[in-house]
Amino acid sequence: MKKIYILLCLISVSLFAQTPDETKIDLSSPYKTIYTHLHFLQPETYNEEKAAKTIYGETAEKSIDIALKIKQVLDGKGLRVDFKNVPLEANYKDSISGVEIKNQYVLFSKVPEIYLEKINGKWYYSEETNEKIYALYHNVFPVGTDFIKSMVPGFGHIELFGIELWQYLGIIIFVLIGVFLTWVINKIIFYVLKLLESSFMRFSHNSLSKTLDKLSRPSALLIVFYLVEIYIPTLQFQIDINSFLIKGLEIGQIVLWIYVFLEIVSVLIEVFVSYTSRTESKLDDQLAPILSRLLKVLVVLAGILKMLTVFGVNTTTVIAGASIGGLAVALASQDTVKNLIGTFMIFLDKPFQIGDWIEGGGVEGTVEEVGFRSTRIRAVDTSIYSIPNSKLSEIVINNKGLRQYRRYQTKLGIRYDTPPELIEAFVMGVRRIIEIHPETLTKSYNVEFTGFGDSSLEILVNTYFLSLEWGVEQSSKHRLHMAILNLAAALGVDFAFPSQTVMIEEFPEKKNMNMTYNTEVDKINDIIKNIDKNFK
Repeated sequence: MKKIYILLCLISVSLFAQTPDETKIDLSSPYKTIYTHLHFLQPETYNEEKAAKTIYGETAEKSIDIALKIKQVLDGKGLRVDFKNVPLEANYKDSISGVEIKNQYVLFSKVPEIYLEKINGKWYYSEETNEKIYALYHNVFPVGTDFIKSMVPGFGHIELFGIELWQYLGIIIFVLIGVFLTWVINKIIFYVLKLLESSFMRFSHNSLSKTLDKLSRPSALLIVFYLVEIYIPTLQFQIDINSFLIKGLEIGQIVLWIYVFLEIVSVLIEVFVSYTSRTESKLDDQLAPILSRLLKVLVVLAGILKMLTVFGVNTTTVIAGASIGGLAVALASQDTVKNLIGTFMIFLDKPFQIGDWIEGGGVEGTVEEVGFRSTRIRAVDTSIYSIPNSKLSEIVINNKGLRQYRRYQTKLGIRYDTPPELIEAFVMGVRRIIEIHPETLTKSYNVEFTGFGDSSLEILVNTYFLSLEWGVEQSSKHRLHMAILNLAAALGVDFAFPSQTVMIEEFPEKKNMNMTYNTEVDKINDIIKNIDKNFK
């Protein structure tokens, strides 16, 4: 028992006798080298000489300077090493960063110049890193950074919540300068956009001042955010604060970019709508809202992908996963994809316009709307047909809305006992009616005695109405028909109807059923001359 007690005492003494820092220099893997470098540059374990052991091929003094500069660059950019992702393998080979596959490890994709490589069985910061670190340092820290810090008096370094007093003053100055620059840059951008508005006005009759004002403000703020991100390292915050500020600025920039691009889409769509309103095609008007929704969705998706990079998500993996998922969804919804392709084909080929009267696939009616998936057609009875665009792009469509004229053809049947003189007069009269009708094509028409029907003499009437609207066509028919009826009544011409008549030559106390026709030439000519009264 006494021996055990002595052994425990010796162990406890040996533990208390150890130095607080027993970390050894280990360069056997990327993980060990990075840990060695950063560990010995922490305030509680600070040792420049040990940290400089991660630098290869330089003097001791320069190695210390390079090791410090690497740490300062990472801190200035707010880049904190996540050791969970750093490889522990001694023989690690880089196959991700896109460079030649060899024993090397890139710490961050934002600064690919800083990476490790294996030299003589140990991992060091690469020779390229040693060469470029000074240029990187000057890019991160603007000129005068060291001078500003050296001019801060002693009390300025007093910390409050992890931030020194002079840094608080710097934040206030940044805010004041940022507000002033935002106001100035906003004025400049708005002035430039107003100059460009004259170019847009060639396509748009509407003023774009309100839209341009919405576009200039976020653009000015976006520029200020970039300037703040460039000069924020001059305040030399700790890495946690730098990381928070820079990530916040990057998120703000992405949100502003999304807003700016959405406003640009709105301006372009507004110009497009104004331009298409002056074209004959009505299908272009329907394209505007579809393009607007599509472009805005693309802008938001691109913004979300960019936002994911701020939080360290590999967008390549996301896009690859989305592609695989998109392929699976496409296979599962082939009809939807076909309809979307059909929509683009309709807008490219333009087989009809909004408002056209079309016929095809057993459906006839007026085109009211062309959507992403289907086209809405209103029939004569005012019911709505929704036809998938994939089907509509494949079937044969008779676009009656593209007709130059509306053809009208009918046959007039008159009695068999009508005298030839009246038949000729009636034909001439109908021709005259068509010639003076205000809504018929006078250059092309036919009115001829074409045949002998079962119960009537057939006169063909073939003409064309000028208006393409269905309602106007019916009104034109009405006026034409009434003029023909008035002509027939004036001439004494009767229209036949399907019947059989038994003619009896002699019958006691019965009169002959033959009609009496007036074929006087003067009367006929007078009737033909007075046809114009039907259209006055």
